[in-house]
Amino acid sequence: MTHDGLLKIHKTRSPMANKRIALVTGANTGIGFQIARDLTAKGVMVLIGSRNLEAGKKAASETGDAAQAIQLDVTSKTSIAAAAARIEKEFGHLDILVNNAGISRVGTPEGSLEEIMRKDKMSTASMDDIRIIYETNVFGVIAVTQAMLPLLRKSQSARIVNVSSGVGSLTRTMAPGSERLRAIFGIYSASKTALNAVTLGFAIDLQNEGIKVNAACPGFTKTALNNFTGTQKVEEGAREAVRLALIDDNGPTGSYSGNEGPMPW
Repeated sequence: MTHDGLLKIHKTRSPMANKRIALVTGANTGIGFQIARDLTAKGVMVLIGSRNLEAGKKAASETGDAAQAIQLDVTSKTSIAAAAARIEKEFGHLDILVNNAGISRVGTPEGSLEEIMRKDKMSTASMDDIRIIYETNVFGVIAVTQAMLPLLRKSQSARIVNVSSGVGSLTRTMAPGSERLRAIFGIYSASKTALNAVTLGFAIDLQNEGIKVNAACPGFTKTALNNFTGTQKVEEGAREAVRLALIDDNGPTGSYSGNEGPMPW
């Protein structure tokens, strides 16, 4: 190849060629937005997944030059396929997938966390509401992960982080002194328990390929999910997911942890 040919390749190479590429679902607001901001601060190029593209663009503009919006509705096969095709075309691979998108209930949450959860008990919740919650929190994670796996397999150190919740821990819920967790246990809690099982399933399947899959518990963080009744700031809620997204080859897989360390299943 001539010197001119090498110079042409150098000039046309994307400035993001040497950056790690991350996709964060539901990243236009809340914990997902903070995860995106923290990853870009660590030198990662972040694709901000958002059902509403304009909301995603606004979040990307507030995140920095190393962020781009991508339309992604985790409950839509068409949207997921289009997002995967765009990433393949523009970047050719994916290094980090953070499955953050989630909903706590159908409609706008009102009142205290206890009041919100009381309406969503397994014994009284409508099957339609249960399916809607699971479609985003469980099936959406599976669908997005499966669609992104061909891109993640092209990475030298792929990482998948599923944003879970402490309320999904069956051990904590049934432990002595956990009356409050039992009082609020409902379809959201059960969906996060299911997500933990999904996390383990992917971790087991992908372990031999070196793709690490872990679940992060943000803690009780002030977001729209709990009508902003949480006690932590989003900076705290994003911390564990960011840590797991950036673990090295000695890091865990198939784990469930929060800022204070391992969580019981």
